[in-house]
Amino acid sequence: MGTRDQILDAAAEIMRNRGVVHATTKEIAKAAGYSEAALYKHFSDKEDIILNVLRHRMPSPAEAYPVPGAATVEDNLATLARGALNFYQQSLPLLGGLLAQPQRMAAHRDAMSRHGAGPGKAIEGIAAYLRAEQGLGRVGDGVEVETVAALLDGACFHQAFLRYYEGGPEAAAASDELARSVARTLARAL
Repeated sequence: MGTRDQILDAAAEIMRNRGVVHATTKEIAKAAGYSEAALYKHFSDKEDIILNVLRHRMPSPAEAYPVPGAATVEDNLATLARGALNFYQQSLPLLGGLLAQPQRMAAHRDAMSRHGAGPGKAIEGIAAYLRAEQGLGRVGDGVEVETVAALLDGACFHQAFLRYYEGGPEAAAASDELARSVARTLARAL
């Protein structure tokens, strides 16, 4: 394992246990066994580390994007819901502290925007999938795909938040039935 991977592993562990706000670059470098200068050879700043932890050490909702026309729309929505539930449940402990610090949140938002990332990207990806299904005639022409995407993503975020609120970072993963239930409910409206 290379230096970059060791830094990302250390950063992910510290952020899971202490949150993004309390994870310093000095602490991350020390936990990885490197100097802070070595950390900056691989990452431009703390926001770059956060982005890379989210991209490379968390389950990616983008990996769950199904192929339009494959399986049923309901099955594909369940796949999307599972991906979103997993991502949000694992990322909430990292990012929760940002909400309490407006300046850190602004810096994080700016960094995510510069890298073409951020929470709205999940909704855009789900909406793009649904538009493709519309083009195949598997989703009705009158369906507002952005709204359906926001409903799916929002339901998953809220369920992940509730699990985290009730059980903390060690809360059990959301059930497959929850993902299926969200998908089934939305598929009926499509």
